[in-house]
Amino acid sequence: MCGRMVIARAAGDLVASLGIDLRDESPGGESYNVAPTQTVPVLKADQDTRNHRVALESARWGLVPSWSRGPQGAPLINARAETVTAKPSFRSAVLKRRGLVPADGYYEWTTTASGKEPVYLHRADHEGLLFAAVVEYWRDPVDGQAWLPSLAIITRPAADDIGHVHDRSPVIVPESRLDEWLDPSVSDRATVEGLLGSLPEPHLTPTGVGKFVNSVKNDGPHLITAISQ
Repeated sequence: MCGRMVIARAAGDLVASLGIDLRDESPGGESYNVAPTQTVPVLKADQDTRNHRVALESARWGLVPSWSRGPQGAPLINARAETVTAKPSFRSAVLKRRGLVPADGYYEWTTTASGKEPVYLHRADHEGLLFAAVVEYWRDPVDGQAWLPSLAIITRPAADDIGHVHDRSPVIVPESRLDEWLDPSVSDRATVEGLLGSLPEPHLTPTGVGKFVNSVKNDGPHLITAISQ
């Protein structure tokens, strides 16, 4: 699962390496406590993706199906890799509108003797990550010219080294396979399923952090500071 995200320095550096300024599409700049229904940056194909031509857009984290009445109700923040090509809410998006959300890492909560404790999951070298996502556009029935872009993060069973924290983790696309993931010519179900299945398991570092992250009102780099267990 992915319930909160960090989009800060590492994500900005990663996107900058593609010739894009993350600040252009990241309202409010850095955030160390991004919650569902908030706006996040997403990379999408822009014409010839094989030449690293990608575009940075903004989308609501919590997918709104094109056929739904609107963004009311529980947001669809995650999509399971095992069923994303079959579920009506996601199957068109995963074939036609795949995206990547740049992030430093994400939070999960693990149960301990003293209650639930937040854990920050990130790369050991603290470099940026690319979360696989599906993107959808919902058209406002009142204002036919108004469109709401939204997305869900694709998840998979967690690798053994982080499975004790949570049984699910985001699907992470290596930067070397960015073009392949965003390629709009890859649009049939069997090929997309094969692509998903071929992506390597993420090997992330879990870091216990303070409970300030429990409130979405809190933000700042202190949220990812390790605490003694």
